[in-house]
Amino acid sequence: MKLTETIEHGLTAWTASVAVAVEAAADRQLRRPHVTIRYGAPDQVVLTVQAPAKSKPAVPPAVISLAGQDARAQLSAEWLRLLRGCAMEVHLAAATVLVRPLDFPRQAEPFLDGMIRTQIGRFTPWTLDQVLYGVSAPQAAAGDRISLTLAATPRSRLQPLRAFADAVGAAKVVVLAEAGAGDAAPIQVFKSSLRSSLAGGRDLGRVLKLGWISVAATIAVLLVATTLVGGYLDREIEDAQGEVTRLRAALRPAIGAAMAADGLLAKRKQTSPASVIVLDTLSKVLPDGTYVTELHIENDRLQISGLTQDAPALIRLIEQSPQFSRATFYAPTTRTAGEAGERFHIEARINAYFGDKA
Repeated sequence: MKLTETIEHGLTAWTASVAVAVEAAADRQLRRPHVTIRYGAPDQVVLTVQAPAKSKPAVPPAVISLAGQDARAQLSAEWLRLLRGCAMEVHLAAATVLVRPLDFPRQAEPFLDGMIRTQIGRFTPWTLDQVLYGVSAPQAAAGDRISLTLAATPRSRLQPLRAFADAVGAAKVVVLAEAGAGDAAPIQVFKSSLRSSLAGGRDLGRVLKLGWISVAATIAVLLVATTLVGGYLDREIEDAQGEVTRLRAALRPAIGAAMAADGLLAKRKQTSPASVIVLDTLSKVLPDGTYVTELHIENDRLQISGLTQDAPALIRLIEQSPQFSRATFYAPTTRTAGEAGERFHIEARINAYFGDKA
């Protein structure tokens, strides 16, 4: 078996199991009516609503014929309402089902489904596409073997019933075959979710499968697109890095000359303070609400005076700047009636180097 077929079978089985769980939860939450159908004649069935224990059915049983006419016309409006979205359970009498005991070696138990499918033409008079079949749970037998019961019926026998279930809008159909006399449990030969209310009238397992395939395809496309775009961007980055390297090599002599000129300018800057830099630094150091009315710069000494709310705090702020040091009052701080703050007089030493920490 090819890898793709294995993945497809695994995905189909998984989505089917998820659909069964979801449908079971929906049955409990939505409280779908359960209708039992039994054959009274080859083309005649009896419909009964399964009522809870110790209660009477909501509607009386109905008998309809599936041969040659619209079966819905034989039902009352109440029955048609019950059948829409219901779960149908069809019981086949033992006389209408081929029942055959089988036995296999115990070691073959994990492969029973495949073995029966491949040999269904030998066990029954029908081919695989002509038959509906089911098997009972394996039982231990003598001689290290297992025994089970095969129940089979032709698909054509149930085709009118399946058409009727689809026409009335049933949610799902389960077909059980009587295994024979005694207390043997019925064998399920067919199960189908015809019209899931959770999937907009489509088979929920198929919808889940298509959804997962769509998600996987989208992820694959995104991965391919990401790989292609990533490769293109990597090539663009490499080209840009190569161009930068070439430009650096071409500009290296000019950069050396510029660095020498920068060195001279930096030396000059470090040995002679500039008034513009001093003003810029003060504008950053002094807080809002402080007004400088006088400023004097002489060599490396700075004197400022003006109005502020907290004159001692200015000493601390100026000292914190790397451009100034030894800040102190060179005249008393005064407060005059009618002025909004204190009049201060501060002098400080201007440091020779002005970096980026102003």
